[in-house]
Amino acid sequence: MSAHTEDQGNRSVTAPDGRRLEFRLTGPPGGLPVVFHHGAPSAAVPFGPLERAAADRGLRVLTVSRPGYGTSDPLPEEEAPGTVADVTADTVCVLDELGAADFLTLGWSSGAPRALACGALLPGRCRAVASLAGYAPPRVEGLDPVAGMDEDSAAEFTASRTGRQALEAYLEERVEIMRAAASAPGDEIVELLRAMLPPVDQAVMTGDFVAYVLDSAERSLRQGVVGWRDDDLAVDRPWGFAVEQIDVPTRIWHGREDHTVPVAHGEWLAVHVPGSRAYLLEHEGHLSLLARLDRVLDDLVEAAG
Repeated sequence: MSAHTEDQGNRSVTAPDGRRLEFRLTGPPGGLPVVFHHGAPSAAVPFGPLERAAADRGLRVLTVSRPGYGTSDPLPEEEAPGTVADVTADTVCVLDELGAADFLTLGWSSGAPRALACGALLPGRCRAVASLAGYAPPRVEGLDPVAGMDEDSAAEFTASRTGRQALEAYLEERVEIMRAAASAPGDEIVELLRAMLPPVDQAVMTGDFVAYVLDSAERSLRQGVVGWRDDDLAVDRPWGFAVEQIDVPTRIWHGREDHTVPVAHGEWLAVHVPGSRAYLLEHEGHLSLLARLDRVLDDLVEAAG
């Protein structure tokens, strides 16, 4: 990380309801925050490509581990899984702790609906939104959410729609596979990860991107699958807001070769988010889209004015 940036490691703050919220803040002191909403499963861990790209533009990156991930307390059982909209209160709590008023936001995969929530519900503070490889809301007319998904993604989505018990059982099986892979030597882990990906996404699985994927998996599962479970369930239930109410500049990024969250989701968002600009890119997948973070941040800053 360059000399003009700061990395204070992971910290925590207490939400008004008493839950602990883990967060990570890096970048030049005083820089405008970019709130990054991670995918699933993931947590607040170093993400070199994003943090360097942001610092080069004078921006700070703020990542908050959603409930049940890392050391962020899970939601009480009677409140779980919560809604996508719940992320706004936790985001405001951390921003207030940092003394930050305005912010930009970027969400990837399961984090993208959370970025959209900030645009819809925090228009006085959120200056621009970027949704990368994000889901459309559940059960919208004219969209088959699993059409074009790879086998594993479709199985996870179907288990989520079946219910909490089915999803927990499926995720526990996935965790066992991940743990078995993690016991392999370093080079073998990388090759195992690459073998699970389509060719378009294999190219990004190098260097600190591999480190991010592995660190995310390890930290996100410290409390078991509770965070992952609630993340999946919330995305496939009413979000707590309508995307049509978003009134801040919004950018929709999606790869046409994405088989984790198929491009039909991005196409739907492009039509229904008012005034949005869409980048539906040929020859890009679910992970390879993150290789374009320089361009994404330039466009986000421009959108924010």
